Amino acid sequence: MSPKPAPKKEQESGSGSQNADLATTSTGGATLLIALQVGSRALTFIVNQILLRFLSPSILGISTQLEVYSISVLFFARESLRVAIQRQSDVSEVPDADASSDENEKAKPKQKSSKKRGLKEKQKQKVAVKKEDKPFGISAETPAGKAQAIVNLSYLSIYAGIGFAILLGMLYLRATTSDISIQETPFFDAALKIYGVSAILELLSEPCFVVVQHKSMYKIRARAEAVATLLRCLACCGTAIWASQSNLDLGVLPFAIGQAVYSVMLTLVYYASTSSLAKASGFSLSLTPLYTSNPANIIILTLWPDTLLHLAWNFFTQSILKHLLTQGDTLLISLFSSSTAQGTYALANNYGGLLARLLLQPIEESSRSYFGRLLTSSSPPDPSSPPSTPPKEKLIEAKQSLNTLLRGYTLLSITAVTLGPVLAPQLLHLLLGTHWSQTGAGAVLSVYCYYIPLLSLNGITEAFVSAVATEGEVNTQSGFFIVFSCAFAASSYLFLKVLGMGGEGLVWANCINMALRIGWSSVFIKRFMERGGVEWDLRGLLPGSGAVAGGVVTWGVLYQVSGTFTGGVMDLVKSGGVAVVFVGRTFTGGVMDLVKSGGVAVVFVGSL
Repeated sequence: MSPKPAPKKEQESGSGSQNADLATTSTGGATLLIALQVGSRALTFIVNQILLRFLSPSILGISTQLEVYSISVLFFARESLRVAIQRQSDVSEVPDADASSDENEKAKPKQKSSKKRGLKEKQKQKVAVKKEDKPFGISAETPAGKAQAIVNLSYLSIYAGIGFAILLGMLYLRATTSDISIQETPFFDAALKIYGVSAILELLSEPCFVVVQHKSMYKIRARAEAVATLLRCLACCGTAIWASQSNLDLGVLPFAIGQAVYSVMLTLVYYASTSSLAKASGFSLSLTPLYTSNPANIIILTLWPDTLLHLAWNFFTQSILKHLLTQGDTLLISLFSSSTAQGTYALANNYGGLLARLLLQPIEESSRSYFGRLLTSSSPPDPSSPPSTPPKEKLIEAKQSLNTLLRGYTLLSITAVTLGPVLAPQLLHLLLGTHWSQTGAGAVLSVYCYYIPLLSLNGITEAFVSAVATEGEVNTQSGFFIVFSCAFAASSYLFLKVLGMGGEGLVWANCINMALRIGWSSVFIKRFMERGGVEWDLRGLLPGSGAVAGGVVTWGVLYQVSGTFTGGVMDLVKSGGVAVVFVGRTFTGGVMDLVKSGGVAVVFVGSL
């Protein structure tokens, strides 16, 4: 008799338990990454306060350009591959031939006849022949093979990074030949080369990173980044202080030294933490051939699965536009403004984006992994097949998690828009004094507070899109990104060149860009949900009337109070008193609304 299939309820229960485990893992990972970001950014913040005492706006502006160069190399080299790798499952889809043979032997009833024994011996001989003819490498259908596939794919990041470091470095040098302030900066050429080499060194850790991310081993990532960040801060700050005491002008060299230390330590800690894991799991951190018994699976050069490679290429074409939109503000202000103005905008951008780096970025990374593993097939998507629709119960779970995150973001948005424009300039003056507050950085920082809500909403909606979009949908998004790029460039030219608004105008141009991207992602999510029979209404994500009214009243009170400011600490005390009352009332009601939403969504964000 054939074994009876498992009852449907038990299957659903097992699926629900697996989804809950996935949500819990994502929650723990996001919490750990947030803790890491808070600690590392707090340390970086302290170091920056020290460095800014020794730096001019011009040096800060040039260091920002070098950082954009490094970020560009890393982004173009690895971002599309990272997104594609998140589509890879860790579960064996097709059993290995040898393992299947063994299982079939165990399933057969015991036979005592000599005829059956003879057949069994012949089968054993066939299996032995198969084992002798077994291809070199790791089976791509096993968990070890799936891990090896993403390791192999990560090596493309290293090869691409070398090319991008050279190409972008040459383009950057060529673009700055006429900028006297850059050419007169001490050790600029040396700093640029150090940044390029550091980017390549950081990419050497990519095989370890993809394994850690794929297996949700967030503690290893936290340890590596924490150690590297700490030593970078010490190296950068120590070099700057030593140079100041020795009356040496090192220009941007301290930033380059800090970046080199970060890359070296990050790579060393990653390899020290993952080498034993790879050995125990049956795969290697070096390039290793793969083989497959499934004719439908194509492995290019015995190293890279065709489906993952094809998907990575499509994400790469999109990532170019996405990066230009993300870093376009720095590129445009470098074209239309002086190094001093660039430093002022960089300061406001660093302070204004602190919330995004501390809280939003870790949530986006964990959400993208969570939604990708929840809503996509365990096998890589076939580019020729139509988009598949996930089960309705998974769509409902994803909707609950997404809605809870977005509701939480709306609460943060009200707070940022209400309190930020008044409090930000005061904090800047208190931290850095009149030396920086008189440069206009405070005004830029005030406007940046209106950009934060759009930045947060765009991050989580695009994380959902990148987790579930098919090849055709990614191409469609890329086409719209071209339109958004043109709109961003046109608005930037209008605000910077025509109206002369400086950094403030650039922030408003970013707001237009983000609003367009949020609109496209929202339409995509709505259609994706409707394909599975799940309704997704944006109106249900709007904040309550009480929170909005409280924000308006608080803004009015702060505006009146700001008229009595004299530039002292008491100004901050007055504003802080109003802020505490508003945040207390708003978040008490808002958190209760989040708790009422219930479900897996609360599990996913409950510990954030």
